Amino acid sequence: MPGGRLTQQERQQIALGLADGLAYAEIARRLERPTSTVTREVMRNGGPSGYRAEAAHRATERRAHRRRPSTTRDARAPEQAHGRDAEAVREYEETFTTVMMGSGMPTMMSRVMACITLTDTGSLTAADLVERLNVSPASVSKAITFLESQGMVRRERDGRRRERYVVDDDIWYRSMMASARSTAQIVEIARQGVTVLGPDTPAAVRLENIARFLDFVSESIARAAEQARDILYTNPGTPTDD
Repeated sequence: MPGGRLTQQERQQIALGLADGLAYAEIARRLERPTSTVTREVMRNGGPSGYRAEAAHRATERRAHRRRPSTTRDARAPEQAHGRDAEAVREYEETFTTVMMGSGMPTMMSRVMACITLTDTGSLTAADLVERLNVSPASVSKAITFLESQGMVRRERDGRRRERYVVDDDIWYRSMMASARSTAQIVEIARQGVTVLGPDTPAAVRLENIARFLDFVSESIARAAEQARDILYTNPGTPTDD
């Protein structure tokens, strides 16, 4: 299986595979590359609909040039527990981060979310994040504030009175419920518009259709989240500290 950076020819094959509607796994199989490599490449360079081989190659060269002066991040990478392959974990964390970015989450928030999620404890302090991500405390604080507002992390105090940022089993449930509540607010505003614009006008009809659609979606999300929380969670046991 080839290693190292993707070549320009491989990027062109990725672009052709996407145009043909192939799954990432199939494109990766044809290139003899890990699926995570193809996923990361596509998501950090425009996504499946916006990926362009030439632009991706140029962007990668620019990123590589900017990274050359500093190797401190890899040197400080934490040791891996449970016999994990450190390089495989690093690549997976990068893939996870890239996919979160592709969903619309800003870069630093995605990095923080991935970093906490992939710890066995599911929690880190601000100092932990600063060291692992090689970023400033202000960047961590801003990212945590955003993630907390979205219901993606919560804060707690540990036995040493340090503030820890936690990603637990309920995080995605709370995030989905927050999304449903936000969508419900849009429904309410849309229906206010129907009254303001007049119920028989084209604009009001459009708003009513938007409200009905989003109302159905938000209720479905909330109902599905409740059901999933009740029947799908598994408990692997209490994790040990990293």
